[in-house]
Amino acid sequence: MFDAWGYARIITPVFEHADVLERGLGDGARAAAIRFVEPGTGEIVALRPDITPQVARLVATRLADHVAPARLCYEGAVYRMGDELGQREILQAGIELIEAPEPAGDAEVLAVAAAALAAAQLPDTRLDVGHVAPARHVLAACPDDDARARLLAALAKKDRAALRAVAADLPPPVATLAEALGGLWGPAQTTLARAAELAWPPEIREAIATLAAALVAFTELADPPAPPVSVDLGDVRGLPYYTGVRFAGYAAGAPDAVLRGGRYDNLIGRYGRAARATGFAIDLEALAQAQRVTGVAVPAARPGVAVHGVQAAVLARTLRGRGLRAVVCAQESSPTPEWVRGAGLDAAVLGDAGELVLVDGSRHAIADVESIVTFLQGGRP
Repeated sequence: MFDAWGYARIITPVFEHADVLERGLGDGARAAAIRFVEPGTGEIVALRPDITPQVARLVATRLADHVAPARLCYEGAVYRMGDELGQREILQAGIELIEAPEPAGDAEVLAVAAAALAAAQLPDTRLDVGHVAPARHVLAACPDDDARARLLAALAKKDRAALRAVAADLPPPVATLAEALGGLWGPAQTTLARAAELAWPPEIREAIATLAAALVAFTELADPPAPPVSVDLGDVRGLPYYTGVRFAGYAAGAPDAVLRGGRYDNLIGRYGRAARATGFAIDLEALAQAQRVTGVAVPAARPGVAVHGVQAAVLARTLRGRGLRAVVCAQESSPTPEWVRGAGLDAAVLGDAGELVLVDGSRHAIADVESIVTFLQGGRP
């Protein structure tokens, strides 16, 4: 799906010099990075806890002369200090859109995220979208770190009572906005309409307008049927990292988001060349878990055969050229159904006998390559 939207795949190293990698990480990711001494050089290196900083370094250096916008995608494992479940390795796939302006770039990555969710065939998917500007505005008015921490906790839990208590320490205009943020979530149009009624300063109104424009462009770009979109202007996850529109993707069968992303215009500049950027990453294991829970079928493998007899190598080569999996069974005796099943194949082609033997033991006469292909690809008589 990433390829269909024009994103070129790149492969980044599993570990790098710790100081270079950590330049693009936030405090939490730095703390989670697994470091070790590289035996050959004695230098401190780190397993990548996130792939986006590696993409940022690549864009700022090797792709400095690339004609914008750059569309890049990746897949691979990231490594972090074990969470509460002890998981250290997380499988990800994601995209990065470099030097695409607001709101068009935000709309595109939202559309690709919607397409990725659709490709996973998950039921009840939803995109939850927001913008970091409103929450940052009210947090900036906190008189001290303690008030800021309490406001962050209240927003994270949508705790109206706690928000009222914290708002008492804020200037009156900001206090009203802080209380309102706890309820600024829900269907996109109604939530944005309620946000527009509040007395935001001009720069925050502009940010909310950018979000609204991105959602309008998203409806034009997204392949139908697009998932429902909700808006949450009080979401504080990723607040230090993102600089504009941020979003998460949810699906039935997963307890939390299966993908997260947003705009991060400040990151690439840490590697020597400022550039706007937005993207997202999918948690592939969360996606697979959701597929299992909701009964999404595992993608079917191509039919596979074991070929036995004279000219087995030639026949196997021909069958591979016709889209089958084919291995040569070089043993003297013909393969049994049990052997074929254990090899993860569907049948054995006994060339000398002119038979196709399935894993259930049934035997079928075959005349030529065409009959083998037709039978195994579903056109059996």
